[in-house]
Amino acid sequence: MKKLGFFVALILLAVGCRQEPPNYTHEVLNRMTPVKDQGKSQTCWVYAMLAAIETEHLGWGDSVNLSAAYVEKMIGREPGAPKSRRGMGKTLINLIQKYGIVGYDAMRTTDKPEPHLVFMLGVEYTPQEFARSVCAPDEYIALTSTDSEPYYKEVDIDLPDNWQHDRFLNVPIDTLLEWTIGAVRHHRGVCWESKRHAMAIVGIAHDESGQQYFIMKNSWGTDRPHQGLEYLSFDKFRETTLAVEMPRDACIVDGE
Repeated sequence: MKKLGFFVALILLAVGCRQEPPNYTHEVLNRMTPVKDQGKSQTCWVYAMLAAIETEHLGWGDSVNLSAAYVEKMIGREPGAPKSRRGMGKTLINLIQKYGIVGYDAMRTTDKPEPHLVFMLGVEYTPQEFARSVCAPDEYIALTSTDSEPYYKEVDIDLPDNWQHDRFLNVPIDTLLEWTIGAVRHHRGVCWESKRHAMAIVGIAHDESGQQYFIMKNSWGTDRPHQGLEYLSFDKFRETTLAVEMPRDACIVDGE
């Protein structure tokens, strides 16, 4: 009986310590295309940056839904691309400027041949022309924050994911947080990256205690809680952010 009582006490303790998931109140939720699923690929950076571009266009009232499968296929043609096919948001911008992009419905999976023309609103484009219409070469700025390098200087993130050796503007983490909040509140497209994962930021929320979070559009399908959205606290943003890509003119927007 003593053993039974001990195990019952453990169960009650575990139940008592179980925390209910927080209830989030959305302060702003920007428009976005449907959540996609990257499957077993390591191309979250492709999905995240394309999602940021899509949200940027939706904010203008211009609907685009872009094919990650097309980019995945183009990665295989790129000299120096790692077998893992990992990369960064800036890598995506470089690749679509070189190889172009097509709409999601034109190429949903990598086992399909890539289209050589894009038809949009009665206009015919090459994939390269279409890419320039949805993302100008210098439209997005790549940002990072490290106190080991001078601030407001461009730095090379020395990690395998940055295999194209792109340079990122280094700013204090509080400045990066402020710029990101401002961009999201003004309905701009933002791609967030840690060392392990990348997602688009599509909104801002708070919990019952008032703690604030970024609302992230993930690329792991809709079977998880919140139907494909994740919540990253501002504190976790400070701790885990490796890089952020946003429209260059969004950096001068305040957080109000």
